[in-house]
Amino acid sequence: MIKELQIRPFARPLLVWIAGIVLQTVFSCCAYSWVLLLFPVIALATACLTQRGQEHFCYETRWLWGTVFLSLLLFLSIQKTAYSQFGPSSGHSVSCLSRWAREEQQRLLEPIAKLNLTDEEKSVLSTITVGYRQVMNREVRDRFSVTGVAHVLAVSGFHVAIVCGFLSFLLSFLPRNGFGKWCRYLLNIVLLWIFVAVTGFAVSAVRAGLMLTLFLSGFVLERQVERYNILAASAFGILVYEPLYLFDIGFQLSYLAVFSILYFQPRLQRLVEIRNPFLLTPWRWITATLSAQVGTTFLSLYYFGRFSTVFLLTNLPLTLLATLLVPACLIWMLLPAGFPGVEWLQVVVEWLARCLLWTVDSFSRIPGAFFSFRFGFLMMLMAYGMLLSTILYGHTGRSRYLLVTLFLLLIIFLVRVIGNLKLCGI
Repeated sequence: MIKELQIRPFARPLLVWIAGIVLQTVFSCCAYSWVLLLFPVIALATACLTQRGQEHFCYETRWLWGTVFLSLLLFLSIQKTAYSQFGPSSGHSVSCLSRWAREEQQRLLEPIAKLNLTDEEKSVLSTITVGYRQVMNREVRDRFSVTGVAHVLAVSGFHVAIVCGFLSFLLSFLPRNGFGKWCRYLLNIVLLWIFVAVTGFAVSAVRAGLMLTLFLSGFVLERQVERYNILAASAFGILVYEPLYLFDIGFQLSYLAVFSILYFQPRLQRLVEIRNPFLLTPWRWITATLSAQVGTTFLSLYYFGRFSTVFLLTNLPLTLLATLLVPACLIWMLLPAGFPGVEWLQVVVEWLARCLLWTVDSFSRIPGAFFSFRFGFLMMLMAYGMLLSTILYGHTGRSRYLLVTLFLLLIIFLVRVIGNLKLCGI
């Protein structure tokens, strides 16, 4: 475990920061957190007096310095969370960047009103391209939720990855070495964050933007990139900026989905070895969908009480349609009127938008497309405990983890049975 944390240095401060957020939220311990400053002061004073002049001062006291750092970090986390909870509201002040992003979003939405589409199709197109959800009605959102593709509506890492991949394709003519490499890197980063800004700085989009920025920075600097460390670094940066994002549904689902994909997808891909390149990409999409579903199912049942039974059938065609629609629509919105080929591109955008909504509508009408099953908070924690113990059993092969899994499964089953009996009046 220590070795795993050493290669992922952002994991430790992230866990400490989250602990501070939870402590302040649950116990409101802001006033008592000043006690955490006593230990660093005492420890530093003692170390300076007893270790003065020794050659191995820093190495011999590494655990002491680590504890001092963690105490200070925990104190800052509690104080920052308290400030977010009770500090002066910033809702009346709108930054220039936010104002510019809102204006650009409205400007990009103007061409969509001219498309030969229904109001529902226009609302879906506005949502998946620039994250404008105000015109979408509840019924359309429910249809996407029933088919298990609600993530297509939220501008998330999926959309940011599409835009980043498309930008990389457009800039592929630049040299891969020297000045061309840095030019591609800077253009990618700038255009990527312009897209994130225009979408309203959604938490999932910011997460994806930070991860891709760190990944591209490591690539251009020719450094080895550790995916879990990048995930932890992006989460730490977001929570330092706003600790209360920890309780945002989008933040939780986004990070759980990405962590599950990073962990489960390689293991699922190894179950079936596919060498045909035409089958490899769909197989990757399927394994990514299954991996994300494993990590987010229990949380989705806690918040929404709904599980889609057709998610595996809908994700593949809708992912393909969205991968084509998002860059095509963005290019069409940015091109000036009268540009050669813009009429044909408009026809393509309209056709893709109709196909996407038709696919969602068709699958949402299937009998048994979803079932309702709501989890309580404690049951959700037990479900994730069951998942964790199953993973540990797979890693170690120790039977005690399997027993923990079965025990938690039995408790969940009994709670559901007792709840159903109460509903029946028994």
